[in-house]
Amino acid sequence: MSTTIATRVPAGSFFDLDRKDPALTRLREEGASLALPFALMETLVKSGTPYADHARSLRAESVTVAGARFDWFDAELPSGIANEINLTDYEIVKHTDERRTALSAALDRLSLVHPEGFARVAEFVRGLLWVGLKPGVRSSSLTSSSDPALPYVIVFSEKARHHIPPNTVSPEASALFLAENLLHEAVHQSVSFHVIQNQVFADGYSSQKSPKIEIKWRAGQGSARNQFWEVDRAFHATCVYNQLLRFRQTELDRHDLTANERDCIQTAYDEGLPAVRYLTRELELLSDQFSPHGVELLADLRHQTDQL
Repeated sequence: MSTTIATRVPAGSFFDLDRKDPALTRLREEGASLALPFALMETLVKSGTPYADHARSLRAESVTVAGARFDWFDAELPSGIANEINLTDYEIVKHTDERRTALSAALDRLSLVHPEGFARVAEFVRGLLWVGLKPGVRSSSLTSSSDPALPYVIVFSEKARHHIPPNTVSPEASALFLAENLLHEAVHQSVSFHVIQNQVFADGYSSQKSPKIEIKWRAGQGSARNQFWEVDRAFHATCVYNQLLRFRQTELDRHDLTANERDCIQTAYDEGLPAVRYLTRELELLSDQFSPHGVELLADLRHQTDQL
């Protein structure tokens, strides 16, 4: 078994949208391919909710970059789907020329400057949900998110053009920041695919009963959930940070950044590097929470971290 997180969806596996499966075949034959990820959601969630049927009400604008095609969803987000992936406070925003240009520029940047990162996005992302808070909702907007229950679909807001984790916020919008957040969620999706198809954690591991890792750089973010992470959440974050730091290194080596972009990416890199080193060390101390394969993945993460 590979000691790294998968970068390809294995042919014939559960996540292969082209495999022979009655539900997937029916959607393909009926021209409802944009609903395919939601058919996988039905199997993963097991709630009895026909998510794929709900998704048929969605429209999508096709965005093609470097031969990779993405469905940029439009129309109203069905409540049955929004409830399951914690988007009840959000709505899909209107497609505009400005947003279209920003999205294309972000994907172009990934394809031209970060080909390995773009390959991961193209492999693990099919659907794009650009959302905004509903009128009257008074809460802080998400930057970007993805849910293991909904494969291939990632969520982001206007904030993704300004914010890169953990704490860097720019007054100016940038396609670079959106590009990083798209990659961020693609890595989460690839880790989720791997965890679902391989035993990464020890027998009997439970997120609810997991030891907690203190996240000191989130001490001012209110809820205890943001300040103390379960082992599986910390593992996800460590995998993501490893990829994002490489993205930032590549950008910082280039000469076409604005002064603001360079300052923001440098700040995020300087904050992210000690964060990933801290998480890697804490996970190693909790290696008994991992399966033998998970321990191999930790060793690979250590190797990647030491190269930064």
